[in-house]
Amino acid sequence: MESLDSLLRAAIADRRLVSFTLHGVPRVGEPHDYGVADGVPTLFFYQTGGKSSSGKPLGWRNAVIGEITGLRVLEERFAGTRPAPSGRHKKWDQLYASVSTREHT
Repeated sequence: MESLDSLLRAAIADRRLVSFTLHGVPRVGEPHDYGVADGVPTLFFYQTGGKSSSGKPLGWRNAVIGEITGLRVLEERFAGTRPAPSGRHKKWDQLYASVSTREHT
């Protein structure tokens, strides 16, 4: 079985949607950035389907990597970057993979 790390890196490199469960809630989304923010391994994604505990199933979300279960890389692709509401994305301590640049380790 592939690790969460390798699945996320592959999904971002291939621009494929992912599905997973976060806090008992199913999510589907576009994985945009994966890295460490404020010392915590995090996925920054745009949710396109599934459910949300906030009641708003679409939009930008953060997921702590250790809280993700059942991650699957889907066949469906997405176009790439999207504008962030603030005009910029998260500040990362270390960025492992991003759809906006493919040059990460």
